Amino acid sequence: MRNNYLIIGGTTGMGLSGALALKNAGHNVAVLGRNPENLKKALDLLGEQGVGIAGDASDSSAAETLVQLVVEKWGKIDGLYHVAGASGRSKGDGAIHEATDEGIDFTIDINLKSLMYSNRAVIQQFRKQGAGGAILNMASVLGMSPSSKYFSAHTYAATKAAAIGFTRSIAATYAAENIRANVIAPALTDTPMAGRAMSDHEISSFVSSKQPLDGGRPGLAEDLDAAVVYFLTEGSKFVTGQVLAVDGGWCITDGQFKAQS
Repeated sequence: MRNNYLIIGGTTGMGLSGALALKNAGHNVAVLGRNPENLKKALDLLGEQGVGIAGDASDSSAAETLVQLVVEKWGKIDGLYHVAGASGRSKGDGAIHEATDEGIDFTIDINLKSLMYSNRAVIQQFRKQGAGGAILNMASVLGMSPSSKYFSAHTYAATKAAAIGFTRSIAATYAAENIRANVIAPALTDTPMAGRAMSDHEISSFVSSKQPLDGGRPGLAEDLDAAVVYFLTEGSKFVTGQVLAVDGGWCITDGQFKAQS
C-alpha cells in the first residue's frame, strides 16, 4: 500500500536521502526546504511520487501549508519525518557563558520551534483522520551524550535534548489514538552542517575514535535510511517513544584526544 509522508527539511542531506528511501519503498513524499533550487532538484528525483514547497520551517505556517497540500493531492497523511535544523554557531551559539541572544534565539527557533510546529500540524491532521499515524523526529547524540572539547554548542544540545523529551511526551499522550512518535539521533554525519568539524583535522581525528564503526568514518546520510523507513511504516507499528542513536558507536566510546606536537 502506498502511504503519504511529509519530510520537513527534505530537500538536502539526511532529509532527501530519507525521502528517496521512502520513494523507493513505494510511497509518496512531500518535502519542505528553504532553498527553491534544492527543492526543484529534490522534486526531479522524486518524480510523480513527490510534491513540495519552499519555506522556512521555523515559520508555523510552512508545515500547515504542506499538510494542506498533501491532503488535497493524496487525501491523507500517514507520517512525518522532521529533519530541519541547523547549527547556531555562526549566529552566536556556543558555550553558554559566551552565547549571544541571537545565537540562542536562532537555534531554538530552527531546531525546536520548527519541530513543534510540524508535529502540531500533523497530529491535528491525524486526529481528523482518526486512523493514527507515525512521527519520526531528528535529534542528535549531543542531546544525550555530550562531548565538550569540540562540540560545546549548548543551545544546540539543549534543543536536541528537548526534541527527545517532547517526542516521548507526545508518544505517551497520543498512543491510545495509535499515533506513534520516535526519535532518531545521529552522530557526526557528512552534511553541509558538519563542515566545520569535517574540515578540521584535529576534530576529525577525534571523531574517528569517538565513532569507530566501519573504520572510524563520519556518518553518511544513507546510514539513517533503513531506520527511517522502519519507524514510519508498518514494521514499527508496536513501537513508540523510542530513541535510536545511529552513531557509529559515539554514545559508548570515550574518543581519544591526540597530543599536539
